[in-house]
Amino acid sequence: MFPRDFAWGAGTAAYQIEGGWQADGKGPSIWDTFCHENGRVFGEQNGDVACNSYELWEKDLECIQQLGLTHYRLSLSWARLLPDGTTRHVNQTGVQYYNKVIDDLLACDVSPMVTLYHFDLPQTLQDQGGWKSPGIATLFDSYAKFCFQTFGDRVKLWITINEPHVCAKLGHEDGIHAPGLKEKGTAAYLAGHNMLRAHAMAWHSYNSVYRPQQKGAVSLALNSDWFEPSDRHCSEDVAAAERDLAFTLGWFAWPVFVTGDYPEIMRTAIDAQSEKLRYGASRLPSFSSDDPAILGTADFFALNYYTSRKVKPGGGCGETLCIKSDRDAEEVLDSSWPICGVSWLAVVPYGLRKLLKYIKDTFNNPEVYITENGFSQVGQLQIEDVQRCEFYKDTIMEVAKAIHQDGVNVRGYFAWSLMDNFEWADGFSVRFGLFHVDFCDAKLRRTIYRSGREYAKIIAKYKSGQPR
Repeated sequence: MFPRDFAWGAGTAAYQIEGGWQADGKGPSIWDTFCHENGRVFGEQNGDVACNSYELWEKDLECIQQLGLTHYRLSLSWARLLPDGTTRHVNQTGVQYYNKVIDDLLACDVSPMVTLYHFDLPQTLQDQGGWKSPGIATLFDSYAKFCFQTFGDRVKLWITINEPHVCAKLGHEDGIHAPGLKEKGTAAYLAGHNMLRAHAMAWHSYNSVYRPQQKGAVSLALNSDWFEPSDRHCSEDVAAAERDLAFTLGWFAWPVFVTGDYPEIMRTAIDAQSEKLRYGASRLPSFSSDDPAILGTADFFALNYYTSRKVKPGGGCGETLCIKSDRDAEEVLDSSWPICGVSWLAVVPYGLRKLLKYIKDTFNNPEVYITENGFSQVGQLQIEDVQRCEFYKDTIMEVAKAIHQDGVNVRGYFAWSLMDNFEWADGFSVRFGLFHVDFCDAKLRRTIYRSGREYAKIIAKYKSGQPR
């Protein structure tokens, strides 16, 4: 059902697990700043310690081995490696930490997939304008080249930027993620544009300087729900679902995989809304011929999928500029979809199969890695998490259908997450782990969930090449 070389993984991110927020010369990140401001995060919680993976890495490695993973997705803390965000000062203790993580993984026959940026911009760079500043792209490229040079002899799968859509919209439009900006209708498009420019620069640097010797692959991880019309016989609903896909996945995938530019229906919708509200300048930037070409700057398609939505026109913000009004797509849940934990996370495994087929048909049949997919738990702890077990079983079955019935070239699946961790604005109140972390225990004990045991069985079955 799955090829023997299929990547079976789980993922984490530096700020969510490492702790050691100012240990051994690490600089502050925007999430350190954000969490230390009152009212930003559930229960005034923060990632100062989190899972303390900075000191307890060996415990994480035991979890990875217990699951039998072939791959492990982690992110590097930019501010731990380069405290001021630039290569003027390299924190060698940070380099040693990640060298040990990578070397330990390889010694256990686990391949690392390394993300360069998972939401945690060095605060010094935010103070200079952050992702809104055009100069951030060159600074990111320098950081990327440092990482390729330092770790690329051993790392063969790279993600430049994780979920630029989330970083742009939640961080610069909604203000519920760091850096907490609410500059509606403008800042998110600018931040997203500079993230794409940064990604393209880093990909070209890898392609021209490092690929010949290192022979790795580079992409960016794009999040998207599956969107389908509330009424598939209603042309307005069909158009709204298409716009929603364009404003979520297409925003970043279209320039990289299709045309080198944003989806036309996205630009048309934004410009029409600007004209309606008498906003003079174009709010969606244009790519410059002075920058490296964006088209073709991904060696595979990295997809983060969690849920699905039914869509109809609407959901705007009245007579003010905002992405919701530009998009004109109101998202609703189907009452038949069960909710897992957080209110937004409806369980829709078939949506992943549909989205994979859409990616195959729209983005020139790329190799696909599902780089995040998971099921949350809130409230009372359930180590015997039967619903999550069913979720993973059903979802992996839909991935198999996408491969065998739809011909999608899926190369790997990464569960989110290896262990319970700091879930951004939800703090520790939401648990996605295959291992439970007891945050009330000074030792931060890791205990495998039933879903972790079941995922390990699935991996063992397909690694051994057993038939269905």
